[in-house]
Amino acid sequence: MTRPNRRKRDRQSRLLQIRRARKEDRETIWQIFHAVVAGGDTYVFDPNISRGKALAYWLGPKTRCYSPSARGRGIGRAMAEHCLHEARRLGFRAMQFNFVVATNRTALRLWKDLGFKIVGTLPGAFRHSRRGFVDVYVMYLRLRPVV
Repeated sequence: MTRPNRRKRDRQSRLLQIRRARKEDRETIWQIFHAVVAGGDTYVFDPNISRGKALAYWLGPKTRCYSPSARGRGIGRAMAEHCLHEARRLGFRAMQFNFVVATNRTALRLWKDLGFKIVGTLPGAFRHSRRGFVDVYVMYLRLRPVV
């Protein structure tokens, strides 16, 4: 059964343009990164990380993040589906997330909806800003080739 707002989110995510970050995106990337990391509930970065270090890491080829204010709009799903499609197109046979925080229910629901399975648990591996040490999951998905 489809949730009432899912159709709207699906429509919005279809309008989303996914592209590589450009130099002129740096300030927006920093603002998003800083807001997410300051929450202390999804990433292991020091909330006081410098702008320079954050951008050096986050502008790498294997990173993605979106603003907390964008949650619930289907953006994460669109980005995940795009990554899965590209991985299949490039011939990857599987994808694995090595550090999914167990209390991040939104991420867990998304990855499970896309077919990922929990294949391992790292007990107490993440220091959550409000809950203390919580488990982290390793999640895996075997990819079918694009035909």
